[in-house]
Amino acid sequence: MMKRFHVTTFGCQMNEHDSERMKGMLTSLGYEEADQRDQADLILFNTCSIRENADNRFISYLGEAKRLKSEDPARVVGVGGCWAQSVKEDVFRRFPFVDVAFGPGQIHRLAEFLNSDSLTAQGYFEFEEFAGDLPAHRARPFQGWLQISQGCNCVCSYCIVPSTRGREQSRDPLALIEEVERLAADGVREVTLLGQNVNSYGRDLPADTRIRFSDLLRRVDGLEGIERIRYTSPHPKDMREDVIDAHVELPALCEHIHLPLQSGSSPILKKMRRTYNRERYLDRVAMIRGRIPDCGLTTDIIVGFPGETDEDFNQTLEVVDQVGYDGAFTFGYSPRRGTLAAEMDDQVPHPVRKERMAALVELVQERAKQRAQRFIGRSIEVLVEGPSRSDPSRIRGRSRHNKAVNFDGTAEPGQLVEVEIETATSQSLSGSERLLSGIGV
Repeated sequence: MMKRFHVTTFGCQMNEHDSERMKGMLTSLGYEEADQRDQADLILFNTCSIRENADNRFISYLGEAKRLKSEDPARVVGVGGCWAQSVKEDVFRRFPFVDVAFGPGQIHRLAEFLNSDSLTAQGYFEFEEFAGDLPAHRARPFQGWLQISQGCNCVCSYCIVPSTRGREQSRDPLALIEEVERLAADGVREVTLLGQNVNSYGRDLPADTRIRFSDLLRRVDGLEGIERIRYTSPHPKDMREDVIDAHVELPALCEHIHLPLQSGSSPILKKMRRTYNRERYLDRVAMIRGRIPDCGLTTDIIVGFPGETDEDFNQTLEVVDQVGYDGAFTFGYSPRRGTLAAEMDDQVPHPVRKERMAALVELVQERAKQRAQRFIGRSIEVLVEGPSRSDPSRIRGRSRHNKAVNFDGTAEPGQLVEVEIETATSQSLSGSERLLSGIGV
């Protein structure tokens, strides 16, 4: 019988893409995806180590995997991703039922383990060159990820990514263009460029192949079949005019920029080692809004970083109110092992973090709802993704501004449709299908 696998993914879009590569590799090895963990011969967890909540959820799921392996000792349990990289061989001491563990740069070694005759647990944690030729099993056939780099050269005091994904390595631009061409030939209409800091892409490339991130965007925009381009995440210190100009000039590049703030207080940004201050950040926002007035702007914000005073937090609220984000990912600070911030003495008490988080979320949602009103009465292009999560009788898609849109209509997943927007909340837009703009899946 064909063996079956189940992958549980935690964390960011990079991890989602890594999981698609795991699934594609396993499918090529003759495995079939199972809907539930208890149906699988191979149980995999692709882990995140950025937020404490992801750690806790993963460890709770490991308890179920332990039980399932006790029922069937032939089952293989694997742990991949950033958490595995951060603890390395210690994973086997803490969880002796785990058979294989590997870092995010070692996905291809999973195949080596599965094809070996070894009966002992194996760990793969060495940083290697990007293994970009693995097949991907995409969640949606019309949307694809393109990992343009791996690792990060930033030294943010709260972040563990440099130690789990290594130094920044940009991929060769010709290889990237060839990969996008294959995606387009396979039916992908929307591609998202991925990197820990996408707009520092290319700086480490040899002189004869070196291009800027904006140059890469222009090359992808010129490829037939790619109708939407997105990217995540840029760093405010590297957000320059050439990338903003690309949004104005390139037809496929979507009107959305995710620009992480983290804090509106310059002293806290300095403690975070973010290498920009409040004024520099607001200058970037002003440039974006000046050249792309309708741009959807989203962000990341950390609440309760060590040493954050009431005044620091109020400065964050001021920036949120001034910018008026279309959405924000908000996080309560949690110490990460091996980071400078975890060793800082002035940790903010949990009740204070909780109170500040509530105030921040309320303001973010209020301003996002106000921003969303600009779409009411407009007809906007939506890429259909499937049935609405809240009402399966309706359709769900996403606008070029990265707004979720629920609407009435007959469109199929993968189609681009025009939707007349009737109502708007902080989270989503709602309306009715107006006119199909052409090609289906």
